[in-house]
Amino acid sequence: MLLRVRDTLSGRTRPLRRRPGQPFTMYVCGPTVYAPAHVGHARTYLYFDVMRRSLRAEGVPVQHVMNFTDFEEKIDRRAAALGISWRTLARREEAGFLRDMDMLGVLRPTHRPRASDFIPRMIRVASRLANSGCIERHGDAYYYYPPDRPQQQNFPVSTELAEHAVPEPGHPFPSDESVAGAFMVWQRQDPPLPSWPGPWGRGMPGWHLECYAMAERYLGLPVDLHGGGLDLIYPHHHAENEIAFALNGTAFSRVFLHTAFVMQNGAKMSKSVGNLVLLREALTEGGPGGLRWYVLGPPYAQRLTWNPAEFGRAIQEHRRVARTFGDWLNGGGSGRFGAKAARGLAEGVRSDLATNLGTDRAIARLRAFADRLERDPSGRVPRGERTAARAALATIEARLGIPLG
Repeated sequence: MLLRVRDTLSGRTRPLRRRPGQPFTMYVCGPTVYAPAHVGHARTYLYFDVMRRSLRAEGVPVQHVMNFTDFEEKIDRRAAALGISWRTLARREEAGFLRDMDMLGVLRPTHRPRASDFIPRMIRVASRLANSGCIERHGDAYYYYPPDRPQQQNFPVSTELAEHAVPEPGHPFPSDESVAGAFMVWQRQDPPLPSWPGPWGRGMPGWHLECYAMAERYLGLPVDLHGGGLDLIYPHHHAENEIAFALNGTAFSRVFLHTAFVMQNGAKMSKSVGNLVLLREALTEGGPGGLRWYVLGPPYAQRLTWNPAEFGRAIQEHRRVARTFGDWLNGGGSGRFGAKAARGLAEGVRSDLATNLGTDRAIARLRAFADRLERDPSGRVPRGERTAARAALATIEARLGIPLG
């Protein structure tokens, strides 16, 4: 079964395809490691975790890359406030992020490169861009100004931004459309700030170069699927695409997929402004099953407004559904809901996820099935069909990462 998703760039629903004889290549932008992860991060990585799990369940090998941005102004500021080096802070928060993702049951990527380990490759990317003659200096920073392209080749950078992005401190919408697509390739600075020798003196490469360098190294371009949160469309994914067009003559990815925000207090959940619910606190309250049930409840392209009361209800509902499935699998019933029903349920969930990653439809299907079981408690799995029924349920757990029964 081919998985089909709505490509953010074209707006069309497309099947996910890979090169013949090659693994499916998937690049998901990782965190900037300066503070603990929050529920908004979890939602993005959960959807891509379900994507990877679904591909694996279909027998498709996957090469999955997720980067760590371990040098950046936010890291510098927090490290200075804590009296530690930027590298010490980044390593500490990277380890915490991985612990949180492990607790949530998110599969670890095939490769987890750090930006600071890719400095030589990023410098080579900057130098290749400089050969185009499109680099301009502004103060201590050097910017790449992309040439004009047909509109459909890349994401819009003008008024349409409001449809998919939220301005934040340090990342406002561009006011001048003529320079909106420009992005920094080099920032001159000296230690103790992150600093390396480069083509324009000591400094650091621009953020957008790292994902291009890593994807080119591990996966080759274009990748089969590229994604992250909606706020990455501009400037990050727009800039990555421009680099790929300039240096490879192709888009960065065949398909782009972006997840909608988690909202709280009327704004996007964000580390930079302190409007957040820490992931580890949500996991302590609801466990991985309860949190997945709640966060995966809406479609990935629909914003989730964090509501503690609704989260609590989702935790209880997941526990009820898991308990109901557990009772069902104990066996000894009339056979009304036996192995055939379990296999039908698993096939339904498979179909839900194959079309636009329908976690909302899959969870609704599980809820409805549990409701039917509760209305007819005599319909437990016959003893001779327990193994087959449990195996079918295990395939659902493997795809969604949600414990059942």
